[in-house]
Amino acid sequence: MGGHSATGLLRPGVDPLGSAFAALLGLSLLALPLMTTRPNRIAAGTGLTAWSALTSDAVLLLGGVVALGLPLLALRAAPPLRLAAAAAILLLLGLSAGWAADHLTLPGDRYGRVSPDAGWWLAFATAALAVGDGLARLRPGPILRIALLALLVAATGLALRTGFWNNLSVLREYASRSDTFGRELRTHAVLALTSVAAAAALGIPAAILARPVPALRTGLLATLNVVQTIPSMALFGMLIAPLAWIGRAVPGAAALGIAGIGAAPAFVALFAYALLPVAAATVAGLDAVPWPVRDAARGVGMTARQRLLQVELPLALPAILTGIRIVLVQNIGLAVIAGLVGGGGLGVFVFQGISQNAGDLVLLGALPTVAMATGAAVLLDAVVDLSRGRAAERVP
Repeated sequence: MGGHSATGLLRPGVDPLGSAFAALLGLSLLALPLMTTRPNRIAAGTGLTAWSALTSDAVLLLGGVVALGLPLLALRAAPPLRLAAAAAILLLLGLSAGWAADHLTLPGDRYGRVSPDAGWWLAFATAALAVGDGLARLRPGPILRIALLALLVAATGLALRTGFWNNLSVLREYASRSDTFGRELRTHAVLALTSVAAAAALGIPAAILARPVPALRTGLLATLNVVQTIPSMALFGMLIAPLAWIGRAVPGAAALGIAGIGAAPAFVALFAYALLPVAAATVAGLDAVPWPVRDAARGVGMTARQRLLQVELPLALPAILTGIRIVLVQNIGLAVIAGLVGGGGLGVFVFQGISQNAGDLVLLGALPTVAMATGAAVLLDAVVDLSRGRAAERVP
């Protein structure tokens, strides 16, 4: 009952993890530069502290929110208070980036660049971790997590559409590449999603067939494990020669886009990397089906096919979906490498930025990749929890 009382909201003592968050936030905002200004996209920058990068009103607002929020993180506050404090700091940091960019950009200046510096990035990452910690302590249900994700996506999309962050350097890089960004974003998403879908379509049936036979099961997992140990750059390179030969020698292969460079080697490599987690998760999920449940299904006269489709696979579904979640997040990140072999995707901007020594161009490719991976992880985590609830209903 005291969970909602004044004493229940703030108890004596210090929270170790929250104290670490508070210390990092204080260090990043007080001792490190918040923003960097540069005369052009590749010139050396000048780091500015929060009180130099923001107007006095913005400094007071950010400082006030941080001053109120840090004690709530460091002390043993109730999870709702901790989450509210971390979310408020995270929101103010997002707003501060836009305010600073507007404040530091001279009217009509098309070449100057304003970007977050080490202090802002460290504070943002720490506040995001604190938000995650607050959510973990509250344990919201899967539907609420999906709703919060949708709200975050909508709020970010609204801020982007209104041009709130347009003076930030990464969005200036976007403005000069807006005609290609959408195409590369779609290419990136399609590569990640289709490779995982193909791996699930092959890996799940292969695991189901191989699992009852120890020799086949061991051979399948061992073979896929060998593929998993090959470094990503090496695997992409190894695929160039055979796919180039197939494109030349097999009628119609070139018309399908199969060639030594391009989307084909990127897709094959991502597909190969996804097979082991999917197959291993399927085997583990089927192994975890309780023996009494199998015995009961056999006792009511179910055939082996009926037991598999109506009992074993539904109970193994949470484990299978967990494997798919792992490979989807993995492949969203690995798809960046496709930019090196002409496969397109957000890696195009990452490697262009590296070659041009343009950090903001690297961020143009890296930030959407991180956002996609995070969103996929949150969404599939919620789906896994929903499937666990349904699987629990099937166990007597």
